[in-house]
Amino acid sequence: MDKNVILGVLIPFFGTTLGAGMVFFLKKRMGAKLEKSLLGFAAGVMIAASVWSLLIPSIGMAEEQEVVPWVPAAAGFLLGVLFLLALDMLIPHLHLDNEKPEGVKSSLKKSTMLMLAVTLHNIPEGMAVGVVFSGLLAQDALISAAGAFALSIGIAIQNFPEGAIISMPLKTGGMSGTKAFLYGTASGVVEPIAAVATILLTGIIYPALPYLLSFAAGAMIYVVVEELIPESQAGENTDIGTIGVALGFALMMVLDVALG
Repeated sequence: MDKNVILGVLIPFFGTTLGAGMVFFLKKRMGAKLEKSLLGFAAGVMIAASVWSLLIPSIGMAEEQEVVPWVPAAAGFLLGVLFLLALDMLIPHLHLDNEKPEGVKSSLKKSTMLMLAVTLHNIPEGMAVGVVFSGLLAQDALISAAGAFALSIGIAIQNFPEGAIISMPLKTGGMSGTKAFLYGTASGVVEPIAAVATILLTGIIYPALPYLLSFAAGAMIYVVVEELIPESQAGENTDIGTIGVALGFALMMVLDVALG
């Protein structure tokens, strides 16, 4: 595999790892205001990435293939939503500040289910990176190296707070700093795995690339609507979460347009 592709696939994972490493520098869980702003920021990044890095290229590639442009975009998007919905219903996981787990009943530890909740976020992000770099490998004119790396960097930026958000509560809950760091890091391992799997799949059936782009977009939007925005808007100080969304959206849009 090309060295640039390997680096691009790993960049988001580095973001999660750096965020998880905050357990060695912060003594207590981050404040509610900061947490809401970071959750909102992550939502904004994912919304912008879904539009500029995934849906728009999906429509453009469909036109190149002389397919009705909106068909792959709409079909893939809805399938991506249904895919994440199925995972959400099947995989046992627990969101921050919630006592009731979601998914099938399980005897897993709370710390493990917290990690699985973040892992669910990372699956569509890994797919998004993988499918964009697939387009780069295929030398599609709609996807540039700068644009592909812009997506990786944007997701890495929003992965940083996610890594901290999962590791810090584990530490304040009594887990050692090293173990909390490993849990936070492990939640991001699925990203490069999902990215590589998507690259291999696209290499086999290249005509499916427009569908896979919109599929990743649908999966990411599901995470945003189902989890990130509700968590950033719960309780007080909801304006902070809204500002975070705006800043994350603007930053990702600038990265994609300026570098793409």
